[in-house]
Amino acid sequence: MTYEEFWKPLTAVYEAGEAKAIARMVMEVRFGLSMTDIICGKTGDEDQMLTLRQRLLTGEPVQYVLGQADFGGRTFHVEPGVLIPRPETYELCQWIQETPQAPKDGAKVLDIGTGSGCIACTLAAEIPNAKVTAWDISDEALRIAAENAKRTNVHVSFEKVDILNPPLLYREGLRVGLDIIVSNPPYICNKERAEMERNVLEHEPSLALFVPDDDPLLFYRAIARFARQALDTDGSLYFEINPLYVDEMKQMLYNEGFTHTEVRNDQFNKQRFTKSWR
Repeated sequence: MTYEEFWKPLTAVYEAGEAKAIARMVMEVRFGLSMTDIICGKTGDEDQMLTLRQRLLTGEPVQYVLGQADFGGRTFHVEPGVLIPRPETYELCQWIQETPQAPKDGAKVLDIGTGSGCIACTLAAEIPNAKVTAWDISDEALRIAAENAKRTNVHVSFEKVDILNPPLLYREGLRVGLDIIVSNPPYICNKERAEMERNVLEHEPSLALFVPDDDPLLFYRAIARFARQALDTDGSLYFEINPLYVDEMKQMLYNEGFTHTEVRNDQFNKQRFTKSWR
Protein backbone atom coordinates (compact mmCIF):
# COMPACT_ATOMS: atom_id res chain seq x y z
CA MET A 1 0.00 0.00 0.00
CA THR A 2 1.43 3.36 -1.01
CA TYR A 3 1.44 6.47 1.16
CA GLU A 4 -1.26 7.99 -1.04
CA GLU A 5 -3.41 4.86 -0.80
CA PHE A 6 -3.08 5.06 2.97
CA TRP A 7 -3.96 8.71 3.52
CA LYS A 8 -6.65 9.36 0.88
CA PRO A 9 -9.36 7.19 2.49
CA LEU A 10 -8.70 9.02 5.78
CA THR A 11 -10.21 12.16 4.25
CA ALA A 12 -13.58 10.58 5.10
CA VAL A 13 -12.71 11.46 8.72
CA TYR A 14 -10.06 14.21 8.52
CA GLU A 15 -9.19 17.20 6.38
CA ALA A 16 -6.63 16.32 3.68
CA GLY A 17 -3.75 18.08 5.43
CA GLU A 18 -4.43 16.30 8.71
CA ALA A 19 -4.89 12.96 6.92
CA LYS A 20 -1.47 13.36 5.32
CA ALA A 21 0.12 14.31 8.64
CA ILE A 22 -1.40 11.27 10.35
CA ALA A 23 -0.19 9.01 7.54
CA ARG A 24 3.34 10.43 7.84
CA MET A 25 3.27 9.85 11.59
CA VAL A 26 2.22 6.22 11.10
CA MET A 27 4.91 5.65 8.49
CA GLU A 28 7.60 7.14 10.69
CA VAL A 29 6.64 5.70 14.08
CA ARG A 30 5.39 2.24 13.11
CA PHE A 31 7.55 1.52 10.05
CA GLY A 32 10.57 3.80 10.53
CA LEU A 33 10.12 5.50 7.17
CA SER A 34 11.17 9.08 6.52
CA MET A 35 9.49 11.37 4.00
CA THR A 36 12.42 10.66 1.68
CA ASP A 37 11.71 6.92 2.00
CA ILE A 38 8.06 7.54 1.18
CA ILE A 39 8.93 9.60 -1.89
CA CYS A 40 11.21 6.78 -3.02
CA GLY A 41 8.24 4.40 -2.83
CA LYS A 42 9.06 2.48 0.34
CA THR A 43 6.06 1.17 2.31
CA GLY A 44 5.26 -0.74 5.45
CA ASP A 45 3.74 -4.17 5.93
CA GLU A 46 0.51 -4.33 3.91
CA ASP A 47 -1.56 -6.18 6.52
CA GLN A 48 -0.42 -3.86 9.33
CA MET A 49 -1.18 -0.81 7.23
CA LEU A 50 -4.70 -2.07 6.47
CA THR A 51 -5.34 -2.71 10.18
CA LEU A 52 -4.01 0.69 11.23
CA ARG A 53 -5.99 2.49 8.54
CA GLN A 54 -9.19 0.75 9.57
CA ARG A 55 -8.71 1.85 13.17
CA LEU A 56 -8.09 5.42 12.05
CA LEU A 57 -11.22 5.33 9.90
CA THR A 58 -13.31 4.69 13.03
CA GLY A 59 -12.05 8.01 14.40
CA GLU A 60 -9.64 6.44 16.89
CA PRO A 61 -6.91 9.01 17.59
CA VAL A 62 -3.59 8.22 15.96
CA GLN A 63 -1.86 8.45 19.34
CA TYR A 64 -3.92 5.50 20.62
CA VAL A 65 -3.38 3.60 17.37
CA LEU A 66 0.40 4.03 17.72
CA GLY A 67 0.39 3.77 21.52
CA GLN A 68 2.37 6.94 22.05
CA ALA A 69 2.18 10.72 22.17
CA ASP A 70 4.85 13.42 22.24
CA PHE A 71 4.82 15.86 25.14
CA GLY A 72 7.47 18.46 25.78
CA GLY A 73 10.07 16.63 23.75
CA ARG A 74 9.45 13.28 25.46
CA THR A 75 7.47 10.29 24.23
CA PHE A 76 4.73 8.96 26.50
CA HIS A 77 2.83 5.71 26.21
CA VAL A 78 -0.91 6.23 25.90
CA GLU A 79 -3.93 3.93 25.83
CA PRO A 80 -7.66 4.70 25.82
CA GLY A 81 -7.61 4.64 29.65
CA VAL A 82 -5.84 8.02 29.77
CA LEU A 83 -6.21 11.35 28.04
CA ILE A 84 -3.84 12.10 25.20
CA PRO A 85 -1.38 14.76 26.42
CA ARG A 86 -1.98 18.14 24.77
CA PRO A 87 0.78 20.60 23.87
CA GLU A 88 -0.92 23.39 25.81
CA THR A 89 -0.57 21.34 29.00
CA TYR A 90 3.19 21.47 28.54
CA GLU A 91 2.83 25.26 28.68
CA LEU A 92 1.57 24.79 32.23
CA CYS A 93 4.68 22.78 33.09
CA GLN A 94 6.81 25.55 31.63
CA TRP A 95 4.98 28.22 33.61
CA ILE A 96 5.64 26.35 36.85
CA GLN A 97 9.36 26.53 36.13
CA GLU A 98 9.72 30.03 34.71
CA THR A 99 8.02 32.21 37.28
CA PRO A 100 10.14 34.61 39.38
CA GLN A 101 9.52 32.33 42.35
CA ALA A 102 10.97 29.40 40.42
CA PRO A 103 10.72 26.03 42.15
CA LYS A 104 13.55 25.51 44.56
CA ASP A 105 15.96 22.60 44.36
CA GLY A 106 14.23 19.57 45.83
CA ALA A 107 10.73 21.04 45.58
CA LYS A 108 7.88 18.87 46.85
CA VAL A 109 5.33 18.51 44.05
CA LEU A 110 1.90 16.84 43.90
CA ASP A 111 0.07 16.19 40.62
CA ILE A 112 -3.61 15.42 41.21
CA GLY A 113 -5.37 13.38 38.52
CA THR A 114 -2.15 12.40 36.81
CA GLY A 115 -3.59 10.36 33.91
CA SER A 116 -0.68 9.40 31.66
CA GLY A 117 1.73 10.99 34.14
CA CYS A 118 2.86 13.57 31.59
CA ILE A 119 2.85 16.49 34.05
CA ALA A 120 4.38 14.54 36.94
CA CYS A 121 7.12 12.98 34.83
CA THR A 122 7.94 16.26 33.11
CA LEU A 123 8.30 18.13 36.39
CA ALA A 124 10.33 15.28 37.87
CA ALA A 125 12.67 15.54 34.89
CA GLU A 126 12.91 19.31 34.69
CA ILE A 127 12.91 20.54 38.31
CA PRO A 128 16.26 19.70 39.95
CA ASN A 129 15.90 16.98 42.61
CA ALA A 130 12.11 17.37 42.68
CA LYS A 131 10.19 15.04 44.99
CA VAL A 132 7.09 14.31 42.91
CA THR A 133 3.95 12.46 43.99
CA ALA A 134 1.05 11.78 41.63
CA TRP A 135 -2.51 10.75 42.43
CA ASP A 136 -5.26 9.21 40.33
CA ILE A 137 -8.44 7.29 41.01
CA SER A 138 -7.93 4.97 38.03
CA ASP A 139 -5.85 1.80 38.37
CA GLU A 140 -5.34 1.80 34.60
CA ALA A 141 -4.06 5.38 34.62
CA LEU A 142 -1.67 4.62 37.48
CA ARG A 143 -0.30 1.62 35.60
CA ILE A 144 0.28 3.67 32.46
CA ALA A 145 1.77 6.58 34.40
CA ALA A 146 4.19 4.28 36.23
CA GLU A 147 5.27 2.86 32.88
CA ASN A 148 5.88 6.40 31.64
CA ALA A 149 8.01 7.22 34.67
CA LYS A 150 10.25 4.30 33.72
CA ARG A 151 10.18 5.31 30.07
CA THR A 152 11.30 8.86 30.90
CA ASN A 153 13.78 7.68 33.54
CA VAL A 154 12.36 9.65 36.48
CA HIS A 155 11.15 8.77 39.96
CA VAL A 156 7.54 9.58 40.82
CA SER A 157 5.54 8.17 43.75
CA PHE A 158 2.14 7.09 42.44
CA GLU A 159 -0.84 6.66 44.77
CA LYS A 160 -4.49 5.76 44.25
CA VAL A 161 -6.38 8.66 45.82
CA ASP A 162 -9.85 10.07 45.14
CA ILE A 163 -9.59 13.80 45.80
CA LEU A 164 -13.38 13.95 46.32
CA ASN A 165 -13.05 11.47 49.18
CA PRO A 166 -9.41 11.34 50.25
CA PRO A 167 -8.19 8.97 52.96
CA LEU A 168 -8.14 10.36 56.48
CA LEU A 169 -4.37 10.83 56.24
CA TYR A 170 -4.91 13.45 53.54
CA ARG A 171 -8.06 15.20 54.69
CA GLU A 172 -6.21 17.90 56.58
CA GLY A 173 -3.20 18.12 54.33
CA LEU A 174 0.01 16.18 54.02
CA ARG A 175 2.37 15.77 56.95
CA VAL A 176 4.91 18.03 55.25
CA GLY A 177 4.25 21.24 53.33
CA LEU A 178 4.15 20.98 49.56
CA ASP A 179 5.74 23.59 47.32
CA ILE A 180 3.60 22.93 44.26
CA ILE A 181 0.21 21.35 43.67
CA VAL A 182 -0.79 21.05 40.02
CA SER A 183 -3.85 19.56 38.40
CA ASN A 184 -5.55 19.24 35.04
CA PRO A 185 -8.79 17.73 36.36
CA PRO A 186 -12.02 16.96 34.50
CA TYR A 187 -13.56 20.30 33.54
CA ILE A 188 -15.86 19.85 30.52
CA CYS A 189 -19.59 20.07 31.22
CA ASN A 190 -21.88 17.52 29.64
CA LYS A 191 -23.69 20.33 27.80
CA GLU A 192 -20.46 20.98 25.84
CA ARG A 193 -20.49 17.52 24.24
CA ALA A 194 -22.18 18.77 21.06
CA GLU A 195 -19.20 21.02 20.31
CA MET A 196 -16.57 18.30 20.77
CA GLU A 197 -14.74 16.25 18.17
CA ARG A 198 -16.01 12.71 17.58
CA ASN A 199 -12.59 11.13 18.16
CA VAL A 200 -12.45 12.67 21.65
CA LEU A 201 -16.01 11.78 22.62
CA GLU A 202 -15.88 8.19 21.40
CA HIS A 203 -12.35 7.24 22.43
CA GLU A 204 -10.95 9.30 25.31
CA PRO A 205 -12.04 8.42 28.87
CA SER A 206 -15.17 10.22 30.07
CA LEU A 207 -13.96 9.90 33.66
CA ALA A 208 -11.09 12.27 32.85
CA LEU A 209 -13.14 14.73 30.80
CA PHE A 210 -16.57 15.50 32.20
CA VAL A 211 -18.14 17.18 35.22
CA PRO A 212 -21.83 17.75 36.04
CA ASP A 213 -23.43 20.76 34.35
CA ASP A 214 -24.56 22.07 37.73
CA ASP A 215 -21.09 21.89 39.33
CA PRO A 216 -18.32 22.64 36.80
CA LEU A 217 -15.82 23.44 39.58
CA LEU A 218 -16.40 20.19 41.44
CA PHE A 219 -12.80 18.96 41.31
CA TYR A 220 -11.18 22.39 41.49
CA ARG A 221 -12.98 23.17 44.73
CA ALA A 222 -11.97 19.88 46.33
CA ILE A 223 -8.35 20.36 45.28
CA ALA A 224 -8.28 23.97 46.48
CA ARG A 225 -9.61 22.96 49.91
CA PHE A 226 -6.97 20.28 50.17
CA ALA A 227 -4.25 22.61 48.88
CA ARG A 228 -5.04 25.26 51.48
CA GLN A 229 -3.90 22.81 54.14
CA ALA A 230 -1.22 20.93 52.23
CA LEU A 231 0.80 23.75 50.65
CA ASP A 232 3.69 25.39 52.41
CA THR A 233 3.15 29.07 53.27
CA ASP A 234 4.89 30.15 50.07
CA GLY A 235 3.58 27.28 47.94
CA SER A 236 1.53 27.67 44.76
CA LEU A 237 -1.50 25.93 43.25
CA TYR A 238 -1.59 25.54 39.45
CA PHE A 239 -4.60 24.53 37.38
CA GLU A 240 -5.46 23.92 33.75
CA ILE A 241 -8.96 25.36 33.49
CA ASN A 242 -12.05 25.67 31.33
CA PRO A 243 -12.01 29.20 29.84
CA LEU A 244 -15.80 29.39 30.25
CA TYR A 245 -15.49 29.58 34.03
CA VAL A 246 -12.54 31.89 34.65
CA ASP A 247 -14.44 34.38 36.82
CA GLU A 248 -16.09 31.62 38.84
CA MET A 249 -12.67 29.97 39.31
CA LYS A 250 -11.09 33.16 40.63
CA GLN A 251 -13.95 33.75 43.06
CA MET A 252 -13.91 30.14 44.27
CA LEU A 253 -10.15 30.25 44.85
CA TYR A 254 -10.51 33.49 46.80
CA ASN A 255 -13.29 31.98 48.90
CA GLU A 256 -11.02 29.01 49.65
CA GLY A 257 -8.26 31.26 50.98
CA PHE A 258 -6.14 31.96 47.90
CA THR A 259 -5.95 35.74 47.91
CA HIS A 260 -3.88 35.95 44.71
CA THR A 261 -4.72 34.31 41.40
CA GLU A 262 -3.00 34.93 38.08
CA VAL A 263 -4.56 33.76 34.81
CA ARG A 264 -2.47 32.93 31.75
CA ASN A 265 -3.54 32.30 28.14
CA ASP A 266 -2.46 29.24 26.17
CA GLN A 267 -0.94 29.20 22.68
CA PHE A 268 -4.43 29.53 21.20
CA ASN A 269 -5.02 32.72 23.23
CA LYS A 270 -7.58 31.06 25.50
CA GLN A 271 -7.57 31.65 29.24
CA ARG A 272 -6.30 28.20 30.15
CA PHE A 273 -4.17 28.28 33.32
CA THR A 274 -4.25 29.70 36.82
CA LYS A 275 -1.62 30.12 39.50
CA SER A 276 -2.88 30.81 43.02
CA TRP A 277 -1.14 31.59 46.29
CA ARG A 278 -1.86 33.07 49.67
